[in-house]
Amino acid sequence: MTLNRRGFLGLASGLAVVTLAGCGSPAAPAASSATPRAGGRLRAAFAGGGAKEVLDPHLANLFVEAARSKAMFDKLADLGADVSPQPRLAERWEHAADLTRWRITLRQATFHDGRPVRADDVLASYARILDPNRAFRAKSSLALIDLPNSRAVDERTVEFALKRPFVEFPNALAAFGAYIVPAGAEDFSRPVGSGPFAFVSFEPGKSVLLKRNPDYWEGAPHLDELEFLIANEESARVNALLGGQVEYAHDLTPTTARSHAGSDRMTVHRAPNSAVQAFAMKLDRPPFDDRDLREALFLLADRPQLVESVLAGSGQVGNDLFGKGYQHYADDLPQRERDLDRARFLVKRAGAEGLTVKLDTSTAAAGMVEAATVFADQARGSGLTIEVVTGNKDSYWADTLKNGSLSSFRSGAMPIETHIAQRLLSGSGTNVTKWARPEFDALYEKAVSTSDPTARAAAYREMQHSLHAEGGYLMWGFADWIVGAKPNVGGISTAPANTLDWARFDKVWLG
Repeated sequence: MTLNRRGFLGLASGLAVVTLAGCGSPAAPAASSATPRAGGRLRAAFAGGGAKEVLDPHLANLFVEAARSKAMFDKLADLGADVSPQPRLAERWEHAADLTRWRITLRQATFHDGRPVRADDVLASYARILDPNRAFRAKSSLALIDLPNSRAVDERTVEFALKRPFVEFPNALAAFGAYIVPAGAEDFSRPVGSGPFAFVSFEPGKSVLLKRNPDYWEGAPHLDELEFLIANEESARVNALLGGQVEYAHDLTPTTARSHAGSDRMTVHRAPNSAVQAFAMKLDRPPFDDRDLREALFLLADRPQLVESVLAGSGQVGNDLFGKGYQHYADDLPQRERDLDRARFLVKRAGAEGLTVKLDTSTAAAGMVEAATVFADQARGSGLTIEVVTGNKDSYWADTLKNGSLSSFRSGAMPIETHIAQRLLSGSGTNVTKWARPEFDALYEKAVSTSDPTARAAAYREMQHSLHAEGGYLMWGFADWIVGAKPNVGGISTAPANTLDWARFDKVWLG
């Protein structure tokens, strides 16, 4: 690769280069139709948000909005099956030796109106996301960019200046909602993107119709058309699938999946490791400022029983760490098992016999109330009483961030680095466990400020060992994400939800 030294402010001699051709290895499809075929319209049923739904990809929040954004737009990077960043509009990235400047080379791609995707479009898109007067979800991930000192080197090269050294910058490029739109785009009533499908029509709260983009940089989709339809109740999505009104039904419950296993009218597709299920203990207040009591709760959890009863078997046992199977996950730690005798001893040593602890939960996420009820039963005989308190689902996450001492927790897929940055540093904005350790913060800074992969992996491993031993997250299971489809639908991926291949319809076909 030839670098323009003058264009890169004399830093080229210190560059570490990552060349990224293609888009990584997608998860193996779980479809019954073996041979891709071109043509047809696939109708996909999602839960929606009524008249409040948007086509602005920077405002996407609902699953249906995220899936539509993915169909019409591209990001510079997205998350692969192991939740590591994979190239999309970025053909390659390279960083200066001090990790404060990153150069992105764009692949040759065009918007739906025929204009090329240029460096100016990238900078304008990020400037829009970072606008202090707007509330775009990707803002926190991109906030480390020093935008005034970033620039377009040429039409296909962007140079980003960062506010601090950060080797995990590609994670930010893959952030939820960090889509590239044409410079100056503000009207998304007829959106123009660079994705595999182009806009046709939109009825808020009802449907969006898209058509194949024959000039898509990764190859035209198999489908002629893709239609998103709204069905808010799971039963409505299932009935529409079984009745032939749609070919794809998003977000099914484990109970539904189990009842239709082996059906000739529906094929069930599972995406493992898509959401972690947990309980969060606050370390900055009684009673869980006592490490013995935290360990007691870890030992009270019967994880296989929780997975079987709450997830109906559609999941895997957790080990009190985020990101099972993801890049940097500490799989060297032994699996924690239920030990009632040891838990009872620790409760007594902590002086907590007879204590009643309130476990805050709500219907804000599926399965949380059920899991809280099962766990309260598992705690019987330990000397502790767990009292389940069901709160307001609309304010639950804000309430439990500040109040209480024990609460239900759920999270979708994201890089382990992002989970740590957002939830476990002393200054993290969503630090529900109130974990605050200067030595832990220092380890994180060491990990993200070194280009040595061995040193970085060791730092992540040490952080996770510390969390496993002393942290406040009791992560008991990882839930599958479940969708249903007609048996003739091929190409549906088993990658975790929120990653590149989740709800990715350009690789889907009708048999």
